[in-house]
Amino acid sequence: MNDRIAWEEPFCGEGNNCFRLGTDNEGNAYIAVAGAEDSYLSDSREALRTLIRDIKAGKADHLL
Repeated sequence: MNDRIAWEEPFCGEGNNCFRLGTDNEGNAYIAVAGAEDSYLSDSREALRTLIRDIKAGKADHLL
């Protein structure tokens, strides 16, 4: 696991699909499948914030 990324607790949808969000001190945001944090996607915090809002609003259930 990358020590410079502060990972949040896993967020799990139905069927045990879990992912984690993380941030670093440089303002970058990260998302990874829980348990595979060394294989992550990175983008701006705003881009990932928008993704999470859409998931929680039910617009991206297929991602979970």
